[in-house]
Amino acid sequence: MAYFDAASAAPLHPVARQALHASLDEGWADPARLYREGRRARMLLDAAREAAAEAVGCRADELVFTASGTRAVHSGVAGALAGRRRVGRHLIVSAVEHSSVLHAAEVHEADGGAVSRVAVDRVGAVTAEGYAAALRSDTALACLQSANHEVGTVQPVTEVAEVCRAAGVPLLVDAAQSLGWGPVDGDWSLLAASAHKWGGPSGVGLLVVRKGVRFAAQGPVDERESGRAAGFENIPAIVAAAASLRAVRAEAAEEAARLRELTERIRARVAGAVPDVEVVGDPGRRLPGIVTFSCLYVDGEALLHELDRAGFSVSSGSSCTSSTLTPSHVLKAMGVLSEGNVRVSLPMGAAQEDVERFLQVLPGAVAGVREKLGAPSPAPVTPAGADALVVDSLGKRCPIPVIELAKVIGDVPVGGTVRVLSDDEAARLDIPAWCEMRGQEYVGEEPADRGVAYVVRRLA
Repeated sequence: MAYFDAASAAPLHPVARQALHASLDEGWADPARLYREGRRARMLLDAAREAAAEAVGCRADELVFTASGTRAVHSGVAGALAGRRRVGRHLIVSAVEHSSVLHAAEVHEADGGAVSRVAVDRVGAVTAEGYAAALRSDTALACLQSANHEVGTVQPVTEVAEVCRAAGVPLLVDAAQSLGWGPVDGDWSLLAASAHKWGGPSGVGLLVVRKGVRFAAQGPVDERESGRAAGFENIPAIVAAAASLRAVRAEAAEEAARLRELTERIRARVAGAVPDVEVVGDPGRRLPGIVTFSCLYVDGEALLHELDRAGFSVSSGSSCTSSTLTPSHVLKAMGVLSEGNVRVSLPMGAAQEDVERFLQVLPGAVAGVREKLGAPSPAPVTPAGADALVVDSLGKRCPIPVIELAKVIGDVPVGGTVRVLSDDEAARLDIPAWCEMRGQEYVGEEPADRGVAYVVRRLA
């Protein structure tokens, strides 16, 4: 089985496993106690903090360990907002942040705070100008991921940090995806990360708060971790997290070059071997091991099952794999095709042979899913004039509305229109994306008795 979902959780690094086992016998005691066992535990905790701080590029007393990366984000956002409450209650986030940041923003908004969401371009990147435009006199905090978790696009953290610093606004960076590859550049103020993203054990997060940043920890606190992360520290896991971070950093430069070559191969071969595919994300400014693409006329869940049966573990941002039947917020913000979406995120040490086998299996898997979906009964087509058709796709989920549009677009003359009736939220994203890929004009939406009418004009 080839595991290609390292962006969700990287396999446990051998150094993490060794450090975890070694510290189980020494790191079980309370590090706050003064007796021998407590002192041993404290030495392990302090050494892990020093190692992690060196990797991040901060002072050891600026870094605390939390119970997860999500907890680090939530604590960081809440503490920074509370610390600067006198300035105001305005928060800035990008539209493609990890759900942990967006959920924290929703809680802030529900509590009466204001939130601005900065848009991204078609490759998933923000601009410093976008953050500059969102800044206000009452802005308390801005958040930006170092790299996107779904498409791998690296964000301009240094430039955004400069804009925020000039305005006197702290910037919190979610570095979960990138910290294993190197420190985050720029004059950021807070940083959060998660050990299981770089091959450490799950259940360990990092929160860094630079000296001088106003911060007020929220919720019950105790004397541990500078009052910013309550509860008994999981010292064996923390030691393993710090040891594995140091280990992956030592391998990062060489492994990054190797994985970039493999993902470039996937990007090129997928686009050439699979018809009607859109490779998404920035082609240059991206993480080494992530490549994401979307396939027209493909049910994302069915494709993932086919690849799983063939021995490949991949993930998807497709609405077809979601219980809510809504497309990924990242793909939606980018305005790219969401149906049949596949994210391949190679772990360190991924074998070239597995990548080659994936590229051999993928075209047949996509073709098989398309063949199954191509068999449904044709959509009811209602004449709406000499140069117009209405396609009723109500009650049908992705990618059926787009498939039915593709079947009938040739039935109207050039300049004629097709109105696709759909109540699937994904159609709002996938029909315009289909038009761009196929050289047709997306006219827009029109109200309908049920759902929405998506109007497409035939140009070719």
